[in-house]
Amino acid sequence: MRKSRQVNQNTQGILCLVVALVFLTISDSIIKWLSPVYPLYEIMFFRAVVALALVLGFTYFVGGLSQLRTRRPGLHFLRGFLLVLANAFFFLGLSTMPLATVVTLFYSAPLFICLVAKPILGESVGLFRWLAIFVGMIGVVIMANPGSTEFTWSVFLPVLAALTYSMVVMMTRKLGISDSASTLAFYIQISFLLVGAVNGLLIGHGKFNVFDQTALDFLLRAWQWPGVTDIQLIFWCGIASAVGAYLLSQSYRLAEASLVAPFEYTSLPFAIAVGFVVWGDLPGVREYIGSALIITSGLVVIYFDARLRQTASISNN
Repeated sequence: MRKSRQVNQNTQGILCLVVALVFLTISDSIIKWLSPVYPLYEIMFFRAVVALALVLGFTYFVGGLSQLRTRRPGLHFLRGFLLVLANAFFFLGLSTMPLATVVTLFYSAPLFICLVAKPILGESVGLFRWLAIFVGMIGVVIMANPGSTEFTWSVFLPVLAALTYSMVVMMTRKLGISDSASTLAFYIQISFLLVGAVNGLLIGHGKFNVFDQTALDFLLRAWQWPGVTDIQLIFWCGIASAVGAYLLSQSYRLAEASLVAPFEYTSLPFAIAVGFVVWGDLPGVREYIGSALIITSGLVVIYFDARLRQTASISNN
């Protein structure tokens, strides 16, 4: 009976993850669509307004706002600002590159999580995981294609996003022991709201936008109030982001992490499909080779991470 219940929870967790990735891909696509017109900090601000309203409403109806209390607000804000930074790197890369390319490069996150696990959590990194990290980084270099006439430094923006996100994951593991998912989500959206508002006040005039570079233009251009159609897009972007984040958390709450994590890579077909339908983008041979190396190395890291945790669990029992 217990085994049957766990199988059912694993199935629900996988379904939650796959649906979450659909919503998050929709959110990413909307931001890419809006990136030639509005600055990143403005999109983040309005998206956070919508998402925060959903978080507060959901929290109120399922248990009350009192569950948002925490003894570690400073760590929550630090985690929130790191995630803002990760999002900024990701979306700045998205403004200059195809959706599938950015998503694939961001898949190097498990490799960085493995690297920072030792100094932050004290977890050991074995020989096979070091080899997987090396292979994954080769995949990143292949996709970056340094030395070619097509090379641009913006290709490393999703990699920086992955590195920053790995630190967010480490903090989530620590904070999630004592604080609820609603608390984690609340401080995330507050962080996005604050950063968006402060940037709007400091650089919203657009006077610092003097660089002839797409990513910097997306970051520094002047604030402008969106039209009715774009407000609707931003509204749906906020809903997609909030629902996707909730389902993502729910998937890891219901199912075994080692079983769910590999399914995160199913977002790549979604990204390729959306990129082709909306922008006519299709990955080339180099992108397929690089993504294969990155995904394979990520799966190896996830596999050995699961084995390490299983061994630790057995030894503790």
